[in-house]
Amino acid sequence: MYDAVVVGGGPTGSSAARLCAKAGLSTLLLEEHSVIGYPVQCAGLLSNSAFAECEVSNRSVYRTVSGAKIFGSTGEPLSFDAGVTKAYVVDRGTLDHEMAERAAEAGADFRMKTCVTSVNEEKHIIHTADGEDIKYRILIAADGPRSVCARSFGVPTSQFIYSGIQAEVLYNTDTPQVELYPNAAPEFFAWAIPMSSTRARIGLCGTKNVPQLFEAFRKRFTVMNVHSVTGTIPIGVRKHTYGNSWMLSGDAAGFPKPTSGGGVYTGIRSARHAVSTAVSALENGDTSAKALSGYETLWKNDFGREIELGLNFLKIRRTFTEEDIDAGISAMNNPEILKIITESGDIDRPSALLRKLVMRPEIISLGGRLGIKTLIRLFR
Repeated sequence: MYDAVVVGGGPTGSSAARLCAKAGLSTLLLEEHSVIGYPVQCAGLLSNSAFAECEVSNRSVYRTVSGAKIFGSTGEPLSFDAGVTKAYVVDRGTLDHEMAERAAEAGADFRMKTCVTSVNEEKHIIHTADGEDIKYRILIAADGPRSVCARSFGVPTSQFIYSGIQAEVLYNTDTPQVELYPNAAPEFFAWAIPMSSTRARIGLCGTKNVPQLFEAFRKRFTVMNVHSVTGTIPIGVRKHTYGNSWMLSGDAAGFPKPTSGGGVYTGIRSARHAVSTAVSALENGDTSAKALSGYETLWKNDFGREIELGLNFLKIRRTFTEEDIDAGISAMNNPEILKIITESGDIDRPSALLRKLVMRPEIISLGGRLGIKTLIRLFR
């Protein structure tokens, strides 16, 4: 029997396994695929904070970005550039593999091509597709948006399940800026992430008509695809994130940021909190749900408020029309607001920036058109 079994070999799972092993726990990581990091199901844009949390070298980095351009249907884009690195464009396969290597070096055991089919919470047994039963003292579930572990524990899914499509295309750009297209994906946004001066990742997310929206969006770029991927993003924290000898982390818990869909930063942060809770519980010889309840307190104090506010903002954003988006871009396209964005913008903790923006007279003047009164109440 292992002290800790981690299900899922993404950044969240590898971080949890590494930290468990470093803490002296006998640790096993289970991964359903034959290779860590593949298939890739991520845009591969990591904020400075998210990349730092990974604790890896720069070998996965394609390039850095320092700003963004937000395009409406008409007029000039909202363009801002901080002049310093704000995010990293990475090869997620290489990144994930290096994180798994670090976990193995710390002493974690790995078992590849191991598909978890169910978990017996009462007996602390993981059932696998090949018929093997694996016992654990504590289980950290980092098995993604379709978490088998969460389903076994009877935990409902996140409020929103977004689907995404992304392709690498030939695209000439020398600007270190991400391009965002809110009107191309009415429930979220579309993007073009520069990988080099001649290549970019383009993609979008939504809950309906995603393939059709993507086909329309890609016509803005070259028709030649270098590589394409699909993925799922759960938006909204699940009803329960811990129970009798188990904790949910990362996408399995519904921790992706509602404002961007990114889950690496919150995933690794949640892994850190899960491991500290697990170590304390095992030291005290009590892994009951009550003993693990501190996990929820830790992640809520860390990033819970950001997710809550982001989810409320997303609900309002889903009501915006193209005209609303264009009006907002036009209202923000002035030097004072651009300065606020470059100085206060934080991909992982956007509430401070949103709070400042909704109090600006340019935004307030839009009135009920963008649900400004609701936004002001949210971010007070």
